[in-house]
Amino acid sequence: MKNEKVIHIAVVVAGIDEEYQNNIVSGINQSALERNINVSYFVAYGGLLKSHRFDVGEYSIYSMINFSAFDGAILMTNTICDPETKERVIKRVTESGIPAVVFDCSDYPELYNVSINNGSAMTDIIKHVIEKHGARVMNFISGPLSNPEAKARYNAFLDTMEKYNLPVENERIYFGEFRSQDGIEAIYEFLKSGLEMPDAFICANDAMALTAMSSLEKAGYRIPEDIIVTGFDYTYDARNFCPSLTSVKRPLVDMGYKSVETIIDILSGKNPPKNVSLESSPVFCESCGCKAENDDDYRQYKKRTFLKMQSINTGVTMVNKFTAGLAETEQIEETMDVLNKFIEELKCDKFCLCLVEDWLDSFGNITHEEGDYSTYMTAPLIWEKGVRRDCGFFFSSDMFPEKITTGGNINYFLPLHFRECCLGYYIITNSDFPVHSLLCHNLTMNLSNSLENVRKLIHLRKTMDELNRLYVIDPLCNIYNRNGFINLADSRFRECADKKQMVMLTFIDMDGLKFINDNYGHNEGDFAIQRLAGIIQECAPNSICARFGGDEFVVFSHNVKESDREKFKRRFDAKIENINAIIKKPYTLSASIGSVVAVAEKDVTLYSVIKQADEKMYEVKKQKKNSRRGSL
Repeated sequence: MKNEKVIHIAVVVAGIDEEYQNNIVSGINQSALERNINVSYFVAYGGLLKSHRFDVGEYSIYSMINFSAFDGAILMTNTICDPETKERVIKRVTESGIPAVVFDCSDYPELYNVSINNGSAMTDIIKHVIEKHGARVMNFISGPLSNPEAKARYNAFLDTMEKYNLPVENERIYFGEFRSQDGIEAIYEFLKSGLEMPDAFICANDAMALTAMSSLEKAGYRIPEDIIVTGFDYTYDARNFCPSLTSVKRPLVDMGYKSVETIIDILSGKNPPKNVSLESSPVFCESCGCKAENDDDYRQYKKRTFLKMQSINTGVTMVNKFTAGLAETEQIEETMDVLNKFIEELKCDKFCLCLVEDWLDSFGNITHEEGDYSTYMTAPLIWEKGVRRDCGFFFSSDMFPEKITTGGNINYFLPLHFRECCLGYYIITNSDFPVHSLLCHNLTMNLSNSLENVRKLIHLRKTMDELNRLYVIDPLCNIYNRNGFINLADSRFRECADKKQMVMLTFIDMDGLKFINDNYGHNEGDFAIQRLAGIIQECAPNSICARFGGDEFVVFSHNVKESDREKFKRRFDAKIENINAIIKKPYTLSASIGSVVAVAEKDVTLYSVIKQADEKMYEVKKQKKNSRRGSL
């Protein structure tokens, strides 16, 4: 395939850490690597935590897939619990026009379907439980009926019960999501019902069956002596459980391998069949009372179990250290530093952290839709074989911050979000961590929460800065208010006292503000106050200026001379005359000034100097009033 374009396939999947998904992924990867194909998995964990807002954030990863950038797609939509999400994915793939393969679903004739015969094997198990073990009353733990596989198994249960004239009570059927937790909840709900215990629990998959068995045993029931339990999929855990689980063996690895093969055939111009059906077969084991089929060597099982536990313990310690490191971060750069140290432990070739361009905005200001991505993304951290770099902005439709130029790469895209709001996603390339670690989802949530905490801290600091500014700044005049002046000027006054420097305190009171407000309105009064504040700042550019009250202003100047008092007064009067000529208002802008120039002393307070300046200003104002009376 030298000089040929490298094929790139997108895979849509939910709950990739489950054994069912693991097996299919194993087959896909095996086939892809043999052909030097690139595969990108878009992974969500929707339906796991029973939170709609969380699920919207998880499923957002599917909305950023640019299917037209791929040569084909493999849709494990049977792992997606939400029907609307599933339909959106199908619609977008169909509209893209690329060849696509689904599993166990014949509802979309335009797509290629690789399936395993679910119904016949489920029927064989129920017949076996009835005929061989005499079961008559049965409960059924189902997957979601929106899932074609779950529906086929459920219908097989109903049809077989009807064939043997056995009743099916609605209270004995539990609809779950194919998750392990569903087995626990199904038993809990049934035990609360008060109904007579059944002869058997028929489960739609092994994950639910195994936890159902554990829950029954905790409640004091023996399996299979008191109750029979059966599963579906014949997973590693199922066949090595005690008692080993009666189940259905399915060629899942072959299923994944065949899906890639189908796409390659289409791209090569061949005409593969629209529907390929692989056979499954029941395996009768100890959980129904039959002798176990021992496929696995016991010594290998013990070794594998130990290694699995060791991997989990190591992973928990690793993620806990990562979480502790993230808890100490307050800036995005600090988060990137912690993440950079952690990535190497994931044993990947490349790691890219991709964030929506406006992720730091408050969610109320984010312009893109909830559960969707911005037009542009940024990649503040790209780690590749020990080398760290970043990427400014790239189109979200490109998905990757850097173009892939080689083949044989397995990429995993996982969403980062807070509730339903997208923060971005990260990409792990050529690592088993997303598939074989039970902690991948935990890591993803910790990273998401850390980014959200950093975002909130940044906004909190901005808010605190604004509050501090409002505490010391007068909003009308944009100069210090009384609080700001006292805090800053008092500190400066003490410094001057230590150095025996001369200071000047000027108190300014606007003349005629009440007259302006009463005759021309408060907006005009505010205008006059703002003009006066501007003049004061111009006259004392290196001083601390403040609005001390409604129409009162104060100026603190340090390291001055006695002559500076008259200089300030001359500048002020000149600028007052100039502004009146410019604004041409029906009133005259004027103010009374009182200044005190003295050497700062340690036993003298700033307040006492302010009071002296205020008294001098009052004398000036009094003289003005007397002068006006004398002229009448």
